[in-house]
Amino acid sequence: MNTPSVTPILLATGNSDKQQAFRSLLSGLSFSPVTPASLGVSASTLEDGDTHEAIAIEKAVAWSEAASMLAIASDGGLIIPSLGPSWQSRYTRRFAGPGMSDSQRVDGLLELMQPFTGADRNASWAEAVAIAYKGRLLASWELRGATGELAPATPTGLIPEFWVFTIWNFPQLGKTYNELTTEELLSLNDHWSQFGRLVRRFFESIYVPPLD
Repeated sequence: MNTPSVTPILLATGNSDKQQAFRSLLSGLSFSPVTPASLGVSASTLEDGDTHEAIAIEKAVAWSEAASMLAIASDGGLIIPSLGPSWQSRYTRRFAGPGMSDSQRVDGLLELMQPFTGADRNASWAEAVAIAYKGRLLASWELRGATGELAPATPTGLIPEFWVFTIWNFPQLGKTYNELTTEELLSLNDHWSQFGRLVRRFFESIYVPPLD
């Protein structure tokens, strides 16, 4: 009996939460996820693209070339319409400047939101995913996920891997994004739920394994 071949794929991030998100995207497919740390590889990217998709493509291409294999990468950020052009979702992770702690980032964003109430505190998430092989782009997508609202106060306790999820509320469920279950995320049609369908469709219907 032949065992189906399993293809290694690099999860192009050092963020453990995002690595888990990638594993969920690839669940049930014939891939064996590996991390940069497990391979001992590194890649340098500027992440200065004009869109999340451009940045995700840059990451996927660079990491797939560095590791000489298939790689999946992403980039995302919070869209806050009330802040207008002064807020760029691409800089969500570093808007407060270098060297800031997660709690300082939380405080900084909530300070920006102080003048706003009600629907003016709404925010949604933009995310892009790209797949590349040995420096060649194979596929990319960018989409917007669920809409929640930014909390009025700093959360108590430890801040998990990505700080902004602790203050991004979904009042209809009484939870912040980082507290949502898989079923609740599906009900919101969040960005990772949408990417799960896109990635599966790509690998099952479009992707042709390279001959080399």
